[in-house]
Amino acid sequence: MKKSSDQVRIGIIGVSGRGWLSKHWHQPNGKSIVVAGADLHDKFLAEFRKEYGESAFTARDYRRLLERKDIDAIAVTTPDHCHEEHAIAALEAGKHVFCEKPLAITTEGCDRILKSWKSSGKHLMVGFCMRYMNIFRTMKEIVEAGTIGEIRAVWVRHFVGMGGRWYFHDWHASRKTATSLLLQKASHDIDMIHWITGQYTRKVAAFGSLDFYGGNKPNSRECFTCPERDTCTEAQEWPHHSYCCFRKEVDVEDNSIVMMEMGTGIKAVYTQCHFSPDYFRNYTFIGTEGRIENLDDTSKVILKTRSLSRKWKNLADRTYDVKPAQGGHGGSDPLICADFVEMIRTGKKPVADPVAGRMSVAVGCAATKSLRSGGRVMAIKPLPPGIKAK
Repeated sequence: MKKSSDQVRIGIIGVSGRGWLSKHWHQPNGKSIVVAGADLHDKFLAEFRKEYGESAFTARDYRRLLERKDIDAIAVTTPDHCHEEHAIAALEAGKHVFCEKPLAITTEGCDRILKSWKSSGKHLMVGFCMRYMNIFRTMKEIVEAGTIGEIRAVWVRHFVGMGGRWYFHDWHASRKTATSLLLQKASHDIDMIHWITGQYTRKVAAFGSLDFYGGNKPNSRECFTCPERDTCTEAQEWPHHSYCCFRKEVDVEDNSIVMMEMGTGIKAVYTQCHFSPDYFRNYTFIGTEGRIENLDDTSKVILKTRSLSRKWKNLADRTYDVKPAQGGHGGSDPLICADFVEMIRTGKKPVADPVAGRMSVAVGCAATKSLRSGGRVMAIKPLPPGIKAK
């Protein structure tokens, strides 16, 4: 633990994309400062130096950051299949680590990270920013107050209206680099189910398929030069994220349903569709005394409770108007970044501990195995020896 007066010096591995979380850590006169970045692309490193000054250390090889004694912590914001290597290397180098979700793309990879974390004596945080969003904090507060009684059922619908733009033009669309979108995209939602119910999943069954994306287009085709770009609804010109989403190598499911049974017998259903025309997460938690549901991603939750006659009322008993916070991801990005710094400076426990990161991946991996083997029921692998769920 650093002294509370010390400034935390942070290095970023993977400075583009989610690497721009770094802006929330860069407070030259505050509690933390970004001092270094690593990336494979010179263009992104040049942009990083422009943002943080030419004195900022940059390298194509992330190991150069780990060698530096003037770096206290590392943020791993690289593609998912790199998380395991980068997080373990940083922990073994004696750095505190912020690792974007998913923690890794296999359960075994997560367990290796957890073992390195335990032996390192350093702090590890998983990027579960949804735990910091006011809409879901409100839902958790209602549940923890006992307002809807004991939760027995959970329904989650995820309409990924920008699925093509975000997940099928690049590495996300390949099993070898993503495993499935039940890790990359669903890891947030699975974690929300675990967090709000207070229970981890113990077995799953799932069905899914590739119903819209993929096809017979060449793997080398890019939207920049595609002859069909003026008529294709999925065309985009975003460097490194513009490979044709109808190319042959696309092999992750774009339409999935997961059934989950949790520690106390709670039943949960999660659905994910990547070719919806709109973007929206809808959560419903049903308890013995009522239910709650979010009406949008940021501002409204409804509560319905039983009347004295024990009948369901037809209208919402109460609507919670939630004030959205300022900042990326519904205001959660600056909050999770601040928590990471406080964890290092004061030992504050993170809102999401590393075990939560592992459990969401374990469910995603088991569900993926189930849907690719005809929907068989799959048990969730237990935590490795010495690692306990909180």
